Amino acid sequence: MTPEDRHLLIINPNTTVAMTEKIGEAARAAAGPGTRITAINPVHGPAAIQGADDGAAALPGLYSLVEDVVESGERYDALIIACFDDTGLWTLKEKLKIPVIGIGEAAYHAAALLASRFSVVTTLSVSVPVLEENLDRNGLKRRCGKVRASEVPVLELEEASPGAINKIRAEIEAALLEDQAGAIALGCAGMADLAHALSAEFGIPVIDGVAAAVRLADVVLDTGGRDRFASGTPGARLDAVP
Repeated sequence: MTPEDRHLLIINPNTTVAMTEKIGEAARAAAGPGTRITAINPVHGPAAIQGADDGAAALPGLYSLVEDVVESGERYDALIIACFDDTGLWTLKEKLKIPVIGIGEAAYHAAALLASRFSVVTTLSVSVPVLEENLDRNGLKRRCGKVRASEVPVLELEEASPGAINKIRAEIEAALLEDQAGAIALGCAGMADLAHALSAEFGIPVIDGVAAAVRLADVVLDTGGRDRFASGTPGARLDAVP
């Protein structure tokens, strides 16, 4: 399979279409030439995922959407879960025969490759325990200086107000001074369009999980990931594992 044959499915587990469109734009900007991106979201569930309760509420809609994709017979090479909480990620890794990558998972690994120590800047404090648990599950909790909450609600990022961006900036400054962080993972898909400007401003890698997941999907597929997760011709359909 060549990169030009690839089709990546990106699912935003919340129901906010504007955020899904922003995620799709970030993914297309990161994708290699010829790679197709399809970004979708469920129609039922929370408008934003902020903490464990929202994550649990999003699962029925997410799983139903994945089942619809399976039944449609549409062909994809990898699935990206575009919520930094990695909502439903581990269940879908077990159930699907194609690579499944979370944007939180991808951002953590990218940050760990770029710096010996990194921090996460996310939205609300209610999300911090979920992200700390995910860092532990990925084996990277000791590499993370701190998960920092900017106290910017997810949907406020749609407006990208100066006040919201300044709160994110303040947490990055604190991570540099207090955590000795050499890289920052932005802890929300809604922050995807801020990464490049913040990297330039602070002079360290500021990682958007959407771009990281798209690029890591290419790496996984280039290194034989398809043979491990799915059989058949390139673009084999999403098949559920019994």
